[in-house]
Amino acid sequence: MVNPQFPGGSPDMFIAGNDPAAKQVVTRILTDFGWPGSIDVGGIEGARLLEPLCILWVVCGIGVGSWNHAFKLLRK
Repeated sequence: MVNPQFPGGSPDMFIAGNDPAAKQVVTRILTDFGWPGSIDVGGIEGARLLEPLCILWVVCGIGVGSWNHAFKLLRK
């Protein structure tokens, strides 16, 4: 989880929570760990959206037999 490097570029990390100061701390930690930052999906209710994303990550890892994958939100 430190300095993630992928051929398609840096992956995104999604965060959710009700404490803006805590989100700033988490984003700073992510940046220190080599992530480009974070994508804020909103309040704590957004965590419910992120939980299935974690399950998808696990299913992909089991399916391909590798844990070297991540998600990226592409925008135009």
